[in-house]
Amino acid sequence: MTPQPTFDAAGRAYQQTRITHWDALAKRRDTWHGGGGWYHRRLLEVFRFLVGNNQRILEIGCGEGGLLAALHPSRGVGVDFSAEMIQRGKASHPELEFIQADAHDLSALTGPFDAIILSDTVNDLWDVQRVFEQLRPLCTPRTRLILNFYSHLWEFPLSILQRLGLASPTLDQNWLTREDVSGMLHLAGFEPIRFTKEVLWPLPLGGFANRFLVRFWPFSELALANFVIARPAPQPVPPPKVSVIVPARNESGNVKAIFERTPKMGRETELVFVEGHSKDDTYAAIEREMAAHPEVPAQLHRQTGIGKADAVRLGYDKATGDVLMILDADLTVPPEDLPRFYEALVSGKGEFINGVRLVYPMEKEAMRGLNFLGNKFFSLAFSWMLGQPVKDTLCGTKVLWRADYDQIAANRSYFGDFDPFGDFDLIFGAAKLNLKIVDLPIRYRERTYGSTNISRWKHGLLLFRMVAFAARRIKFV
Repeated sequence: MTPQPTFDAAGRAYQQTRITHWDALAKRRDTWHGGGGWYHRRLLEVFRFLVGNNQRILEIGCGEGGLLAALHPSRGVGVDFSAEMIQRGKASHPELEFIQADAHDLSALTGPFDAIILSDTVNDLWDVQRVFEQLRPLCTPRTRLILNFYSHLWEFPLSILQRLGLASPTLDQNWLTREDVSGMLHLAGFEPIRFTKEVLWPLPLGGFANRFLVRFWPFSELALANFVIARPAPQPVPPPKVSVIVPARNESGNVKAIFERTPKMGRETELVFVEGHSKDDTYAAIEREMAAHPEVPAQLHRQTGIGKADAVRLGYDKATGDVLMILDADLTVPPEDLPRFYEALVSGKGEFINGVRLVYPMEKEAMRGLNFLGNKFFSLAFSWMLGQPVKDTLCGTKVLWRADYDQIAANRSYFGDFDPFGDFDLIFGAAKLNLKIVDLPIRYRERTYGSTNISRWKHGLLLFRMVAFAARRIKFV
C-alpha cells in the first residue's frame, strides 16, 4: 500500500483524482502514443546536455521511466503515485528502481542524488513547496534540481492539441510562472541558478526553431517549456586548505612580492609555481624565495608544454588544496584581494568565482583600449550563451573547489582542448556543470615588471572562434 501524506479533504480528493487519471492514461498508452513524441525527444536532448552520464538521478513523476533510462544513470530511481505507470516502468526498464509513492512524502527514499528531475510535474502538484522540502534531505551540496514546466501562454494551444489527440490529456494545472517556482524553491531551501526557455515548435520540422530561434527575442517569449536549474542553499563548511596556482613566465621581478603579500587563507595556504620557459631568471628567483620563506608552503614545477592553460593544469594536478585559485604572476590582480574570492566560495555565495576588471576605473596602463572593448564584447556574448552574468571572461583570477575542477577535467572532452588561456576552459566547464558563477569586482593594476604575454590580434581572433564554438556546444544544443 502506498504511504499517503497528510492532506485535508480537498487535498486527498485532488490527489486521488490525479492517480485515477494517470492510471487510466498508462493503460491507454499501451495502444495509443499521441503526438507528443517530438516534444519529448526535444526535452531529452536538453536533459542530456544538462545531466551527465553515470550520475545518481532521481525523477519525481517518472511515468514509465523513459526519460530516466535515456540518461544512463549509475543509479536511477523513479517515483510516481500511479501504480499502472510504475508497473510498466519496471517491465520496460528493469535496470532502474521504481517506487510507488506520493511526491509529498518521500521519507522512504534514501539518497543522495547528483541530479533530481521534475519534468512537467510541478504544474500538477497540490503543494509544490512541500514537495521541494521533501527533496532537500536527498541532496548533496552539488546536487542539481532540474525542473521543466509548461508556459501559461500555451494553455489554449495545448488544449487544442489534446482535443486533436496530439498531446496527452491533463487535468486542471497550476500554471506557475518562473517567479512562482523561484520563490517556492527559496522557501524550501534551494537557490535557482539559471533559467532557460525551450521548445518553440513541439511538432514535426521543429529542429531549427527549437535549437536556434527560441534563443532569441521575441521567439523566446513564445516557448512552451520553462526550465529552472537550482542548487541546495549553501551550508557552512570547515576551513579548507587553499592552493594558489601561480603561472610565471618572465616574472622574476614579482616573485618576492608574491611570497610577501599572499595572505594565509583557510587552514593552510600553499603556493604552487609553474615556471613556463622564461628568458629571465624566474625559476631561480622562485627557488631563492622558497629558501628565504621556509614558513610558506610552496611548490615549484617547470612547465613542459606551452601556454597558460597548460601551466594552470599542471599546477592544478600538483596542488594539494581543497580550493584552487589562480594568481597571475604579473600582480595586476593584487594578492591582497584573494581573501575576497575565498570568502565568496567558502560562504557558498558562488561555486565558481570569476574576477572582474571592468567595474572599477583602471590604472592608466592596466589595459589597452582595444583590449577593454574586446573584453566588453566577449562579456556580453558569453553572459548570453551561459545564461549567467559573466562580465569579464579573461581576468586571470578564478577560484573553485577542487572537486568541481576534477569534474570539469573529466568532462573536458565535451569541448575539446581549444583554449590556450585556460579561462574559457574553466568557464565553459563550470557552465556545463551548472555551477553558480559569481563575478567578483577587483581593481586592475598596472604592471610594475615585465610586459604582457598576450598578442592582441592573434588571440583576439582566437576568441571570436571560441564564441562560435561555445555557441554550438552550449547555446544551440
